[in-house]
Amino acid sequence: MQQKPTAGCSTVSYELPNPQQLRQQLPVSEQFAETITRQRNAVRAVLNQTDNRLLVVVGPCSIHDPQAALDYAKRLAQLAQRVEGQLLLAMRVYIEKPRTTVGWKGLLYDPHLDGSYDMRSGLELSRSLMLQVAQMGLPVATELLQPLAAQYFADILSWAAIGARTSESQIHREMVSGLALPVGFKNGTDGSVQVAIDAMRSAAYGHQYMGVDEQGQIALLQAAGNTDTHLVLRGGQHGSNYDALSVRAASSAMEQSGLQPSIMVDCNHANSGKNPLRQPEILGDVLQQKLSGNKSLRAVMIESHLEEGSQALGKSMHYGVSVTDACLGWAKTERMLLEAAEQLAG
Repeated sequence: MQQKPTAGCSTVSYELPNPQQLRQQLPVSEQFAETITRQRNAVRAVLNQTDNRLLVVVGPCSIHDPQAALDYAKRLAQLAQRVEGQLLLAMRVYIEKPRTTVGWKGLLYDPHLDGSYDMRSGLELSRSLMLQVAQMGLPVATELLQPLAAQYFADILSWAAIGARTSESQIHREMVSGLALPVGFKNGTDGSVQVAIDAMRSAAYGHQYMGVDEQGQIALLQAAGNTDTHLVLRGGQHGSNYDALSVRAASSAMEQSGLQPSIMVDCNHANSGKNPLRQPEILGDVLQQKLSGNKSLRAVMIESHLEEGSQALGKSMHYGVSVTDACLGWAKTERMLLEAAEQLAG
């Protein structure tokens, strides 16, 4: 039975499986591990510009209905084959959501959407969903919010983000230094890119830090450093930062810090003024910059679901509609990406 905490005190509701136990329950076979390595290398090649395609991290703002997520993934996998010459599509499988104050924290924490916080089921459901998406041939992308959760899923991921609220966190920088996959650091909520640049420089170095090992034991962890990082421009309190002037300024700041400019533009959030219908317009601007010779623009992020808009959590909800940020619908997403591939093909 779950105990209610008193003020200033946390209580244990139940123990969770450690990362090793969940990995054994929902394993990645040796053959499938090679597939994930290939997916990571494909993402890495685009971000390092040894592959001239554009990386597109696209999908729901958050996952609340695994069935709808798999429906979306099937459509995206089919589209990925049609545009593979110009675009590398990776699917957003976001199971954690940062909250400014309070609210639903994501599939990992509250998979039943009812405040029961059945996190054991959330862990199993999240890992199972990621495995199914990756098995469709799609690189899996997510935001890593809770460092303790990373080890449950890191072996499946091909790309990860560190959000605007956590790019400044030393704990997250240390965590990234030990990940064997490309990671994007978002600029701060105030629009500052220096926070993300500092994070990239920090994550590139080896760290020794307190954490939890695969057996769930508190341990001194040692990381070799991760140089596969890049900057994510998502706008800030004073507006957007995807325009050519802002991108050049960000590239210059990275060069001055000794970093090779590698930039992703988040087409939603502050860049769109939280209007997801503006995402095709923003993608179009990014494509024009890229076609005009800007080599630092290597990726975009798009929030998209089966249906347009968003909805509140409740007893009666519409299938394929986001319960967090509003998204672009599938029909417009497909058309936008087909047109983008056509533009890049010349």
